[in-house]
Amino acid sequence: MKKIKCLLVDDEIPAIQILEKYTSLIKQLEVVSSCHDALKAFDVLQEEKVDLVFLDINMPVISGLDFIKSLRNPPAIILTTAYREYAIESYELDALDYLLKPFGFDRFLKAVDKYRSRNETQKENFNAIKEHVFFKINRSNHKINLNDILYLEGLKDYTLIHTKSSKYTVRGNLRTCMGKLPKDKFMRIHRSYVVANSKVEAFNQSEITVDNNKLPLGLAYREAFLKTIEFSNIWK
Repeated sequence: MKKIKCLLVDDEIPAIQILEKYTSLIKQLEVVSSCHDALKAFDVLQEEKVDLVFLDINMPVISGLDFIKSLRNPPAIILTTAYREYAIESYELDALDYLLKPFGFDRFLKAVDKYRSRNETQKENFNAIKEHVFFKINRSNHKINLNDILYLEGLKDYTLIHTKSSKYTVRGNLRTCMGKLPKDKFMRIHRSYVVANSKVEAFNQSEITVDNNKLPLGLAYREAFLKTIEFSNIWK
């Protein structure tokens, strides 16, 4: 079961302690950090992958709502507050849920289940209907059809996207670019390469052929690659 990485943000120590207690009761939740202000939380988000934030609203320096507004791509947010009057604004900011203090474990669990349900729905929709993805190339976002992608090649802070007819240089490392792609259609075969499952033409213990290009098959990725190929429709 994949862990849900959580960040707890509240300026009151008892509130943090309650959140830590509740999260410890759900095995799927993993607390990355507990913060007493939004500035520390901002630093954590720059360093750690966070799926879900439990966020207080009334805090010193920066309020929870202003904190959400400052984030370019915020993770899922569950607000925790003693004040009802922020409910409308919180939903306008696409907060997942609004926990009114004091809340019990049953209400906390309901909020977590809402995250799990939405996350599963998003995954299903992503894999079912996504036919293209936008990548930032130079200063514009360009649409690239998923079926056109042969493989991705990582070059430090940039990634080359190879298609049958073109090669695109995208700002962002290989992991970031791979995160935009359906996991059931693309796989990592090397620290510097990701391939489209359906474009694999041949392989051996050390390399994979894609559109007549020989790509290295890293030892660390070989077992996962072979399992994917074994259960993939591309060889049927």
